Amino acid sequence: MGRKIEAVIFDWAGTLVDFGCMAPLEALRKSFAERGIEVTDQELHRQMGLPLKEHVREILRIPEVRQRRKAACAESAEEEKELTERAEELLLESVRQYSVPKPYVRECLETLRKAGIKIGSTTAYTEDIMDLVTEEAKSRGVWVDEWFCPECSGEKGRPYPYMIFKNMQFLGISGVDRVIKVGNTPADIQEGKRAGVLTVGILEGSLAMGMTADDFEDLSGEAYEKECARTKQIFCEAGADYVIANLKELPELIRRLEAGEEEKISA
Repeated sequence: MGRKIEAVIFDWAGTLVDFGCMAPLEALRKSFAERGIEVTDQELHRQMGLPLKEHVREILRIPEVRQRRKAACAESAEEEKELTERAEELLLESVRQYSVPKPYVRECLETLRKAGIKIGSTTAYTEDIMDLVTEEAKSRGVWVDEWFCPECSGEKGRPYPYMIFKNMQFLGISGVDRVIKVGNTPADIQEGKRAGVLTVGILEGSLAMGMTADDFEDLSGEAYEKECARTKQIFCEAGADYVIANLKELPELIRRLEAGEEEKISA
């Protein structure tokens, strides 16, 4: 027999809303550009899923960025703080427009609720940003039972497990073996692994895949399979227990888990 799943804990941007996780990418890109520092897409993607402050710090540690940074402006002790604060400002200005639910999200959450499964969430966003995201998402029919951000756990965001534990405590979950964490970045998977819960990576519209909705729609069958295989490998290397194409597949995965029919993927 399998196990009874009591809760699914979702990430937000790139998982429930914001196909491609564009809001934080654009905010970070603009924040660096305003200071004359070029950052490539690959460099932006490298540590996505971390709290914004930690993400900025990791970008500044990239050797190529350090070189461009020295050429663009003098380093200062305040620079990291200023880059983070500016990115937060840009996010607050634009995050509503990006808080559109991804395909199959409403249907998936409705199915989980009918099955008696509780719905939690974690995020790298701040409380102020999440207030806007959740308000906009709810107006479009998407909401969760509770969400926690790094501020709620002593600034210990991903990959620390504490936001997941906060969800479990609030939702009254009996054990980590009854929880699934769903996300779209390696940081989501690492968060779940450290918490001891099952982890699921989502391919379509994920930051790991790194495609806008328009680019994704233009994929041919062969190109789609290639991108899915590449992205799946990213999740496997991060330690994901399962990988699904989109949230339409999550209820069936849970059914198979509860029936004892599903085996973990191998990295």
